[in-house]
This record gives sequence, C-alpha cells and structure tokens, in this order.
Amino acid sequence: MKNLVIFFVCLALGLNSLMAQPRVVVSTDFPPLGVIPGGAEFGPDHLRSDADDVQSMIRFLLYTNELDVEGLIASAATLANIADKRGILDLLDIYDRIDENLRRHDPAYPTADELRSVTWTGRSDSHARPVEEIIGEGMDSEASEAIISLVDDASDPRPIWFLFWGGSRELAQALWKVRETRKESEVEQFVEKIRVYFIALQDGTSQWLMDEFPELFVIYSEDNWRGMFYDAPGSDASLADLEWLYRHIRWGNGMLAALYPEAGWYPDRRGVMEGDSPSFLHLVSGVRGINDPEDPSQPGWGGQFIRAQPDRNHWIDHPDGQKTVWRWRADVQEDFARRAKWMRDPYPE
Repeated sequence: MKNLVIFFVCLALGLNSLMAQPRVVVSTDFPPLGVIPGGAEFGPDHLRSDADDVQSMIRFLLYTNELDVEGLIASAATLANIADKRGILDLLDIYDRIDENLRRHDPAYPTADELRSVTWTGRSDSHARPVEEIIGEGMDSEASEAIISLVDDASDPRPIWFLFWGGSRELAQALWKVRETRKESEVEQFVEKIRVYFIALQDGTSQWLMDEFPELFVIYSEDNWRGMFYDAPGSDASLADLEWLYRHIRWGNGMLAALYPEAGWYPDRRGVMEGDSPSFLHLVSGVRGINDPEDPSQPGWGGQFIRAQPDRNHWIDHPDGQKTVWRWRADVQEDFARRAKWMRDPYPE
C-alpha cells in the first residue's frame, strides 16, 4: 500500500512504466536456517532441503525497496514436507540487524516488523499428493485466507504478483474457495487481479491452476530458471562461482550476507544457484524499464517467454532457454554486489 500514491500519479500522467514497486507475494518452500543440502546423504529430514531458497531470499530482501512486499508464504518444505514460517522469521531476525544500514541508502526499505506482519504459513504435506487431496473443503490456511483478503482489497487496483519458489497450494485453495462461493463475474474480477510466475511446477495444484483458469496470467518457467546457476551451460561461471560469492557477498558485508549458503541442493556444487530468483528479477528489471513485466515476450532479467496457446493467458520458456536468464548475469551480479555493500555497518564518523 505504501506506493499507491506513486501509482495514481503515474496513472494520471500516463506513465504506466513508472509503477516502480509492484505488489508481490512470495511462496517459498523455505527451510530452517540450519538447512543441510537435500542432496547430502546425512542429516534429519526436517533439516535436509534446498538451501537455494535461502540464497534467493537474501537477494530478494535487498530489493524490497523496489517491491511492495505484501506476503511471504512458507509452503511445504524439507524432505519432511513441512510448512513452517519459522525459517523465514528467523531470517528476518537477521535482516532486523542490518535494515537500518539499508535505509541509509534508501528509506523505502521495509522494517523487519513490516515483513513479519505479512509472513504466513501454508499447509504441510503437499508434495506428491493428488490435487483433490490438498485443496477443497476444510483445506483453508492462514496463507490462503490472507491471499483472499489481499486480492479483495478494493482500495488498491494494482495487480498482485504471486511468485512461486515452492508449491502453489495456498493460491489454488484461495481460488477454489472463491469459485465455490461467488458469482462468475466476481470470480473473473478476482482472477484478473492475479499474476503468477511459476519456478517449475512444485506441487499438483500448479497444473490444476492452469487447467482450471485458462484466463489466469501465468509465466511458467520450466527450465529457463536454471540460467541463474553459476555453472549454467554457456554462462560466465566466474561471475557467480564460490570465489565470486565470497569476494562480493559473504565477506565483509554483515551478518545477513554471511548467512548466504555456499550451495543449493547439492553440496558439491558451490556457488550461486538461486533458481527461484528469476521470478522477482522479472519485476526488478521492469522497474528499471528494461522490460514490461506484463509482456513476458520481452527480454528481461527474469528470462523471456512465448505464449503457449492463443486462447490461454499462459507463457512458457522461450526457445533460447537458460540463455534468456544468464545473458544478463554481468548486470544482475554487479547490482547484487553493490547492494550487498549497503548491509555493512556504517563506518565511524
């Protein structure tokens, strides 16, 4: 809501490209901060997970001055298939130690309390189950109810971007409930306000959403997101490998930077993985005027896409694949490294 005035000023001036802070909800299968890479062969299931969500969230927090963050959802995570917002809240406790440093560079950075207030838990036990078992009567959650309230808010006409780093069960439940309880015209109005960016399809509800709502705006990155990996074929690994990571992010930039995991799912592949980051980088490059997020055919930091079928508002990977993401690596990493320095404690006067 903090940028609604900017929205109306831009709208009045016909400057839609200057809607600088899109409304964003992130759904992430976020692990505990003591996460053990899931590809390891040791450790309890509740700690074994994909550490690259922590990587992406640290980068994401450095862009919250440019995004209107309206929700952080913990979806089912870890090999134990648990949804628990504690991991996100623990990371926000660390963010709380450095956010004043960020606001020295831009007062638009939200406080940790503001982010905590919109952090919600979804439902556990979502993976590898039929869709009819995970949405429907009695399947509401803190997160699905919050989604309905957000979309229903008539005071803010801007669309809401739902970025799925994990399962989409909570949005699916919200849409199921709205369709079951409202008139067709009201459902259409609800759907029109939603934008979705899928990083792969991480539970059964993602395909259900596309099948049941052909008019729903969906970007489905099936493989393009792998262009974020430091070792993506054809990319310059020196801009994202472990040496780069230590030199530009982990060393000397404060507590949050030091928590950036060395690896993602596989402990022997150490460097920037961040497969989920293209979802919000699609919006960040839009803020910079590189692309229009509402037109995924345009190249941007989050990749490039083609419309799958003319009668569906769904976009799939451009034939150039991972290159549509890693081609921007020099710019993306330079900006990340610059912002990482903002986390440092200020030097004494």
